[in-house]
Amino acid sequence: MTSAQGLAAVIAAFLAILTSVIYMAFRERRLAQRIPVADVAAGKASDARMLATIFLAIPGGMLLTAITAYLVFF
Repeated sequence: MTSAQGLAAVIAAFLAILTSVIYMAFRERRLAQRIPVADVAAGKASDARMLATIFLAIPGGMLLTAITAYLVFF
């Protein structure tokens, strides 16, 4: 695999992670608007799902950064 192909794969993986995080955030935001204001537990669960998605995507981004550095510098 050439470095150009490797970098293209990294960009594709990054876009996949970014797309999933954005999709989840907008989905949770849309669902949160339907939750009654008095249902605090549902609101907290929605926030927890969104934060879990974001924080689970962070190691993926860090791994992609390491792969990019490896492809560029080695």
